[in-house]
Amino acid sequence: MPEQHLDNRINNGLSVSIHKKALDQLIAMTDRIPLADGRTPTIIPFLSIIKHSRDIPRSIGVLTPSFCLILQGTKKLYLGQDIFQYSEGDYLASLIDMPASAQVTGATKELPYLGLRIDFTTQEIASVAMEAEINTEPRENDLSAGAFIGKSDAGLLDLFFRLLKLVDKPKEARFLSELIKKEMIFNLLSGGYGHLFFQRVLFDQRSDGVGMAIQWIKENYTRSFTVEELAKSCNMSTSGLHHKFKAITTMGPLQYQKQLRLQEARRLMMSGPIGATTAALTVGYESPSQFNREYRRLFGLPPLQDIKAMRKSSYTWGFEES
Repeated sequence: MPEQHLDNRINNGLSVSIHKKALDQLIAMTDRIPLADGRTPTIIPFLSIIKHSRDIPRSIGVLTPSFCLILQGTKKLYLGQDIFQYSEGDYLASLIDMPASAQVTGATKELPYLGLRIDFTTQEIASVAMEAEINTEPRENDLSAGAFIGKSDAGLLDLFFRLLKLVDKPKEARFLSELIKKEMIFNLLSGGYGHLFFQRVLFDQRSDGVGMAIQWIKENYTRSFTVEELAKSCNMSTSGLHHKFKAITTMGPLQYQKQLRLQEARRLMMSGPIGATTAALTVGYESPSQFNREYRRLFGLPPLQDIKAMRKSSYTWGFEES
């Protein structure tokens, strides 16, 4: 074997070993924090820790702008027609609200799933990109989905290490955590996934109407509209809007709106004594029967049966945990 190839194998082996050691250090740090199954917030507002001591079946939810680093365990993400499996050392980054489904596999009490979640806004990403004068360009002409799986590097893991150290230091945490967060965003923007993490079409609504269209639906999901009307208001052709919208969200504008409506209706019914008809009208449905049909098609059960089953379950999935 050529000496150079041998050196590469040795270096790769050392890199993997160092990476695993860093993950083990982060797991040890989370062990010092009392964690219940599900999502545990920390004194750092944008940092939470996710733990699952058993498998979580495939469940539907909405990804929100964030990235979640897996420290231990495996998860599957179903995004449109694509299925992604990712595990320790990988992270899921979501740049926009995206309906999707996911499941946790292989989790046990002895070896639970563990993840660290960072919440951010598109404005924070754009601000770091502007301050650091980072100009990432797509590697292909095609648009990429607004969520992707990436692999962490030593620099990113070190930032998580520094962030977890602040959990025990409330006085320093308020100021220093924000600086570390900006450094994390810089790391992601300037790394190998920068072209996916900063898609100009999502951040500069003046350069392309699809970002404006996504934002409008999020803010007005209870209102009825046609794709033609939405395209015209965003200075786009109907076909252009539909193509770009589907490339980013994996679905068309009307389907995107429908899923946001149904997710919000489900949340309303879970959070209080609200019936299916009231929830349907609140999120913009004019026909309770149509609401019932579409709810069952998405969640597998009629509204009241679904809510009853979720309340009986010892664990309720939510994509706030990504």
